[in-house]
Amino acid sequence: MSIYHTAQRTRNLYASNDPEPFKLSRSKLELFVDCPRCFYLDRRLGVGRPPGFPFALNSAVDTLLKKEFDIHRAKNQKHPLIEKYGVDAVPIAHEDLDKWRHNFTGIQYLHEPTNLLITGAIDDLWQNSKGEYIVVDYKATSKDKEINELDQDWQDGYKRQMEIYQWLLRQNGYKVSDTGYFVYCNGRTDLVSFDAKLEFDITLISYTGNGEWIEGVIKNAHKCLNSSKIPKANSECDYCAYVDAVNSKS
Repeated sequence: MSIYHTAQRTRNLYASNDPEPFKLSRSKLELFVDCPRCFYLDRRLGVGRPPGFPFALNSAVDTLLKKEFDIHRAKNQKHPLIEKYGVDAVPIAHEDLDKWRHNFTGIQYLHEPTNLLITGAIDDLWQNSKGEYIVVDYKATSKDKEINELDQDWQDGYKRQMEIYQWLLRQNGYKVSDTGYFVYCNGRTDLVSFDAKLEFDITLISYTGNGEWIEGVIKNAHKCLNSSKIPKANSECDYCAYVDAVNSKS
């Protein structure tokens, strides 16, 4: 038996004859970009990639950053990091911010040509003096060098993430700055001792988004979901390479 059939899910699978909008998260669109076959198996057949380990420390950093920026949001004042980098912005209070931050709701937009409900959960929202909303995303890691730019191939997904959030806000009628920011927290390992606390160097990295690719990807993902054939794998997909290797030996 193929390894593809060892696990099945029955919830939130795509059916071409279902008139209800089909919810497709930002992360599932990224899965399609990464590998159409993995996307098809996940959203059409209910066979997802093996889950990774939860990044509990990253989640803790996200939660604490939200609390910290919310203090300044409530006072309608700049955060010291914004001051340090001379950014024209303040954390903005919006009645839907809590909903937009929630993974199971996020910002939503119904793409009517495909009947796909695109969703994405943001980390933070700022606003500049022009009244433009600024998308902000938190990242946490631990690298030996200071992180001042997104210059690695694997960080392209971060850029697409930012662009989808900007696109979602625009589709909901909001005026959005092309420039978003990553609050990048880099865990320090050069300290003499742990002392029951983990310290971070924090940098603010700007990124000018370009979401022209999004419309095409949504339409191609929809076409993929409506196909009766499993797509070819991305040649660089480690998951598909593993499955193919296992099946060839079975």
